[in-house]
Amino acid sequence: MKHVFRWAAVCSFAALVACSNPQESKKADNKPAQETYIGPKDIKLKSDVMTPEVLWSMGRLSDEQISPDGKHILYGVSYYDVPLNKSNRDLYILDTDGNNAKQLTKTPRGIYSATWTPDGKKIAYMSFESGSMQLWTMTTDGTNPTQISDIENGISGFKFSPDGKKVLLVREIYPEKKFKELYKDLPQTTGRVEDDLMYRHWDVWVDSYPHPFIADFDGNKLNNIVDIMEGEPYESPVKPWGGTEQISWSPDGKTIAYTSRKLVGKDYALSTNTDVYLYNIDTKKTQNLSEGIMGYDQNPVFSPNGKMLAWESMKRNGYEADRNRIMIRNIETGENQEYTKEFDNDAHGLTWSENGENIFFISNKQAKDQIFKLNVANKNIKQITEGAHNYQSVTPVNGKLIARRMSISMPSEIYNVDPESGEAKQITFTNKNTLDQLKMGKVEERWIETTDGKKMLTWVIYPPHFDPNKKYPAILYCQGGPQSGVSQFFSFRWNFQMMAANDFIVVAPNRRGVPGFGQEWKEQISKDYPGQNMNDYFSAIDALAKEPFVDEDNLAAVGASYGGFSVYWLAGHHNKRFKAFIAHCGMFNLESMYTETEEMWFVNWDLGGAYWEKDNKTAQRSFANSPHKFVDKWDTPILVVHGQNDYRIPFNQGMGAYNAAKLKGIPAEFLYFPDENHWVLKPQNGILWQRTFAGWLNKWCKK
Repeated sequence: MKHVFRWAAVCSFAALVACSNPQESKKADNKPAQETYIGPKDIKLKSDVMTPEVLWSMGRLSDEQISPDGKHILYGVSYYDVPLNKSNRDLYILDTDGNNAKQLTKTPRGIYSATWTPDGKKIAYMSFESGSMQLWTMTTDGTNPTQISDIENGISGFKFSPDGKKVLLVREIYPEKKFKELYKDLPQTTGRVEDDLMYRHWDVWVDSYPHPFIADFDGNKLNNIVDIMEGEPYESPVKPWGGTEQISWSPDGKTIAYTSRKLVGKDYALSTNTDVYLYNIDTKKTQNLSEGIMGYDQNPVFSPNGKMLAWESMKRNGYEADRNRIMIRNIETGENQEYTKEFDNDAHGLTWSENGENIFFISNKQAKDQIFKLNVANKNIKQITEGAHNYQSVTPVNGKLIARRMSISMPSEIYNVDPESGEAKQITFTNKNTLDQLKMGKVEERWIETTDGKKMLTWVIYPPHFDPNKKYPAILYCQGGPQSGVSQFFSFRWNFQMMAANDFIVVAPNRRGVPGFGQEWKEQISKDYPGQNMNDYFSAIDALAKEPFVDEDNLAAVGASYGGFSVYWLAGHHNKRFKAFIAHCGMFNLESMYTETEEMWFVNWDLGGAYWEKDNKTAQRSFANSPHKFVDKWDTPILVVHGQNDYRIPFNQGMGAYNAAKLKGIPAEFLYFPDENHWVLKPQNGILWQRTFAGWLNKWCKK
């Protein structure tokens, strides 16, 4: 998730290592839990249908890296241990044609952001040492691990210069306190004083910000570490999810392009205006390349000859779901041009072809993420791949494409893709043993007519042992975002196959507001939460309820984030359609939400303004349709889930909904996680989430 700051579940580097931090996870004998190795296991399943335990046993593949000679692929796989309540990540390697696959490391420490050194002779990576993340190298056979950094508070990212003589590091800057410690007689006080907005972000209180640093590298250690944004109180990469994809070396190693939102406090909270900057290493001068473009500008990538720089760009400030365009700057002339004016969908994950003539990218088209190719000379765009899947990345190498993809029925694997025909060959098989023992439910693509006469793609997922002569309860899945795609994703929490394995029909509509169907379809939801997208939900569930195999008397609606809001809203408007609801981290009271969330640009754009703006008809309509104002019509059992560390949609939103249901005498449960944020990341919490989810639906929809 990561390309656009959605309010839905995307994973970040911080999330990836959350359960691997030796300071956060201890064994019973008080030794660091990372001393126990966690890796792949050949598991003999007791049943051929998905269970929470099986889901959490699967390896999670990510971050594939191509060797400089184009012959090998390096990638990481994370495995989770539920009893230890932690994860571990190791490296694997194979040839780009899929041969000679092997596990490269077997360490209990965890290895992150691994990549080849520019000469291809070593592998560089990050790992914990004495409680902080440091930079390491190893030989390409996985031996001789060597720590090459010893930086206070550690690092969160790195990139080698093309010649390997310098390393870009991402470090946190801890400025002085905003106020003086006046009361020396209160040494144990935990209070803090804030005097501006943006004092907390996503799941942390803001005490620092990341900066890119440059260090000389002599092959053994780092020297002359320099902050390229020294003295600037701004962040790069941009929080909460930005990583080194937001920073890029020029091919000659003389300049660095980086992403930053050079705002603080209230101005930061009200704006999405990030820019792409160019820093000259020799002159130490910085140039804003996207000045005047008011939305997100991020993820710069240089052409192979260094003469052009492409990045992802949005036009409008404060709107995270604006069309994500491809912008290219001619470095010599200083001219910026948009190259996707006629392309009515988003472009993400840009990579240049080896000859610099094309840019490959990912875009959602009709609820599937596909690979596209932009011809830079004539701006022609060609779709390369077809099929029911989500491509997550693409890298051109030696006339082929190395790409990672997933589907509703399979977690991420690496594929070798023909750049002309789009034909794909799977070359990694991380979870083959487990998947071979599972029977997945059929995934069907349906086009359902909406109340305004449009056609809406809806995924229907059947139970794995579906019997057309039986009647099954059904789940309406409500997507978060609100502008996130209901695509071919394989989630380790909101897993459609997991839901279907519990003998439910899953109905997942691409309602108004999701990408992949043109900008007009996506934009309709903003400032109209109670409008057409809610009618789209009704259209989807009503259409499926007519099927002879659906038990129309036992329907449920579930969702997280905006999906949680949707559930709360449906609870007051469903006219007896549903027998149960589940809302995870949803918005319940929009008035309190407006002043409690952290990134204010979102509520300003999507709700239309503040609730105290009495002459603002758009805002007043939004707040008049807040779910909490329809609790008098609630009549259906509801499970509410929320995490204490969710600062995007604070946990009191969930608590308010739960309390309202109990005061109304409605059967309700509150699943509360004191150590989770907007997501549920820890293994045992994840298992509890799945068991509670299924138990609630079984209780109320299988009578």
